[in-house]
Amino acid sequence: MPWWIWLILALFMLAMLVAGVIYAAVHAMRASKVVGAVAADVTARIDEMNAPQDGGSIPRRAIFTEPLAVAADRYADAHAGVIERRERRRDRHAAVWRRWSRFND
Repeated sequence: MPWWIWLILALFMLAMLVAGVIYAAVHAMRASKVVGAVAADVTARIDEMNAPQDGGSIPRRAIFTEPLAVAADRYADAHAGVIERRERRRDRHAAVWRRWSRFND
């Protein structure tokens, strides 16, 4: 091959390397902005979780120091909440399926 073909190939290779580096740098800058936004959101949520609760409420005693009836009442209340959440989830699921069943009508 003549020398000028090798020169064209070498210049093309260098141009592609430069284009690849620029492409990677542009996408890295975009990704850093997204990662920064996610990090700020996570930090805000963690700070919110670590924020002190209302100081006015009386702290509960440990459950093993309470009478058994108190523990049973707390369990019943908590279990009622679990059942309510399951019912709400089931209702949402049924509503979605009803909406999907009428989608192609």
